[in-house]
Amino acid sequence: MDEFNFYNSENDGYRGGFGGYMDPEPAVPGTQLSTGGTQRPSRKKGGAARVVALVLACAIAGGGAGVGGAYLYTKSVQPKNLTTIYEEDRPRVETVVNTNNGQPMTPEQLYAANLASCVGITVNTTVNIFGQTTTSAASGSGFVLSRDGYIATNYHVIESAVKDSSVTIQVTFASGDKYDAKLVGGEKDNDVAVLKIEAAGLTPVTLGDSSKLVVGESVYTIGNPLGELTYSLTGGLVSALDRLITTGENGDNTTLNVLQTDCAINPGNSGGPLFDRYGNVIGITTAKYTQSSSGVSAEGLGFALPINDVKNILSDLIQHGYVTGKPYLGVQVTNVSSEAQRYGVAAGAAVSYVAEGSCAQKAGLQSNDIITAIDDTAIDSSSALTAALSTNYRAGDTATLTVIRDRQELKLTVTFDEKNSETESRNQLQENSQQQPSQGGQDNGYYYQWPFGNMFPW
Repeated sequence: MDEFNFYNSENDGYRGGFGGYMDPEPAVPGTQLSTGGTQRPSRKKGGAARVVALVLACAIAGGGAGVGGAYLYTKSVQPKNLTTIYEEDRPRVETVVNTNNGQPMTPEQLYAANLASCVGITVNTTVNIFGQTTTSAASGSGFVLSRDGYIATNYHVIESAVKDSSVTIQVTFASGDKYDAKLVGGEKDNDVAVLKIEAAGLTPVTLGDSSKLVVGESVYTIGNPLGELTYSLTGGLVSALDRLITTGENGDNTTLNVLQTDCAINPGNSGGPLFDRYGNVIGITTAKYTQSSSGVSAEGLGFALPINDVKNILSDLIQHGYVTGKPYLGVQVTNVSSEAQRYGVAAGAAVSYVAEGSCAQKAGLQSNDIITAIDDTAIDSSSALTAALSTNYRAGDTATLTVIRDRQELKLTVTFDEKNSETESRNQLQENSQQQPSQGGQDNGYYYQWPFGNMFPW
């Protein structure tokens, strides 16, 4: 997936127009529509659009028949050699604040109301290559959470700043105001981060309720595609709800529960707000799908984090700098291979390792078990296990695991640990002590092919 390849930006905040170019006045020799000489056409304002201009366009495109029709029309309402252009008095867009009291906004109103709450984010990294210092910039988007300067974005937008304290982050508003930002906290598992700038009197967005979304509903996003086309508005529909996508590379994968939209989302849009038609933020734009594993190109497949999934995370990051109460099993799992499934092995999250002292060990979970359900939620893959844990449970919650062991179904009761540095340290893969089964089968004889690939620690 190429959704997270950011482009360098040299002109964040570019607000230029297209200059003063005007189309030349068309001339049609030998017809009654020619204005002729230096006579200026009279201009009348009214409710109609440019009627004669439209007819003229048809005349040019349609040849003689079109000219004749245009001639008859003008002859019936105007003296010879005079063309009247009717202009519409267009009302100005009335700006409303953030949301419109339960009434739908027009796209124009939504943009005007929320533009001041949307930001561009530039992450500047200085590296030393062959003795020469170079600076590169990655660009993303974000939105204002509070009047005193807290800003939400995606974790992957600012990930380099998490790993290197020398990396600088800059936030830019449509007004041209720029601020240096500090990282308050980030949460990789849900791809969320919070920044802080020293500012006051900002205009925060209004967070909505993503659980009320329905497929087919109109949504809009304001962001910075390619890091250059700043503060672009795009619109589309909610295409699907509760999709699971896995992002990352080199085995460092993150599985996210997202909503799907055909809004144009491109590199640089990541971290920006997704609005419903009432002006509420109901998602954080996160990714786009550009190509399938078979190489088929795709368009119009954008994804956003539902805002209900991350509200508590944002609050935790602001208050504590990290996410509290995250559930943790203390296992490493992978998918059951399609080859094994053809030989009757159940689909699910196959347990490859159980950490000492973890809640999974206390519940009786063992290596080679296959987790097929948590309570009433079916688990058919490691990503499904990740999504179920992250969206439905907190540390201290108790759940029932449905497990397949030696072709027998078992029910195990587990009370989840909290994910923190201590529990994660216990779940490091012990390569020396762990005996991974061979590719050809298992000691118990019912695996045709052990499905180990990338490990997912939970």
